[in-house]
Amino acid sequence: MSARPIDEPNRVSSQLELLFDLTFVVAVAAVTARLAHEIMEGHALAGIVPFLQVFFAIWWAWMNFTWFASSYDTDDVAYRLLTMVQMAGVLVLAAGVPAASEHADFTFVTLGYVIMRIGLVGQWLRAGAEDPARRRTALRYAGGISVLTVGWLYHSMLAPASAELPLFVLLAALELAVPLWAERTEPTTWHPHHIAERYGLFTIILLGESVLAASRGVAAALGSTEVSSTFVLIAVSGLVVLFALWWLYFLVEAGDGLSDRRNRSYRWGYGHYGIFAALAALGGGLEVAVEQSGHGVTVGTLTVGYTVAIPVAVFLMLLWMVHARVVAESAIHPVLLSATAAAVLALPFAAPWIGVHGVVAAIAVSCVLLVAVTIAANNAR
Repeated sequence: MSARPIDEPNRVSSQLELLFDLTFVVAVAAVTARLAHEIMEGHALAGIVPFLQVFFAIWWAWMNFTWFASSYDTDDVAYRLLTMVQMAGVLVLAAGVPAASEHADFTFVTLGYVIMRIGLVGQWLRAGAEDPARRRTALRYAGGISVLTVGWLYHSMLAPASAELPLFVLLAALELAVPLWAERTEPTTWHPHHIAERYGLFTIILLGESVLAASRGVAAALGSTEVSSTFVLIAVSGLVVLFALWWLYFLVEAGDGLSDRRNRSYRWGYGHYGIFAALAALGGGLEVAVEQSGHGVTVGTLTVGYTVAIPVAVFLMLLWMVHARVVAESAIHPVLLSATAAAVLALPFAAPWIGVHGVVAAIAVSCVLLVAVTIAANNAR
């Protein structure tokens, strides 16, 4: 297991990486469906914290494997088997999402996380044994992950309820610190264009999850009423929003920026937590909005409008903040982007007069205008 070259030509995602990503489809679908359920039950605020906690576990597990694979993907038998162990852990984690969201019971989420860490520690130990130049780095990763795994087990099984959230925040912060500490000895040889592609693929997965979540809302709405113009408008507008966000994300080519500014990769990579979480939350919001068009849900129109508006606004602002770290000139003007985000956040206040369908349609129009003006401005340069 020798480190792969930083400048390896034509580096793309392997078939195993794509299979690995598919297991996360299950986990993200579970956490998105649970968030939508909490919103429809009138517990939107109470459901946000469990959603962010579980999504952190999903995102961080994906992050750990992705950056390791960018440096050490040997694609031999041992590598494949240890990766498959991590996939199994993802599925166990997904099975524990309902209990974590509804009862703050993180037992199965933690169990799945531990299974994933066993596979990942095995990979790092192997790298430490077979790559002498980066042995200290690999052993730091293996040691840090192992110690924190014990911490997660304590958090899940022994920590008092009052300490659950503060301890989670502490452990999450320490998790983020492990790569910073480990890479101080000898940095790993992650490939910038490969990493940019992997993040782009996960973005597509999350956009696909939003389509799936909206389709669940469509099925529920169709089961309770005839097709109405309101229903069609929300469904079409939701799809247009997803198309626009996809367009905006891929306006920026991050590979060259990461290559030129490797020292900023942490802020770029970590900042994607908010982007990814916003896309997952948008799926839940669209499911609620579509279902609300078929039959009334227990929450008000203002709340339903904000379940779509807040994720869109967060995505827009973080998209610029994250990519500004690695690109010389942003493809999207920050003032235009901020104005669009502010308009999106203001639109739900009009819900009593224009309805949820009007709010979602107006959000879609705002996003389309942002895309159109950005393309025109870039073509004029």
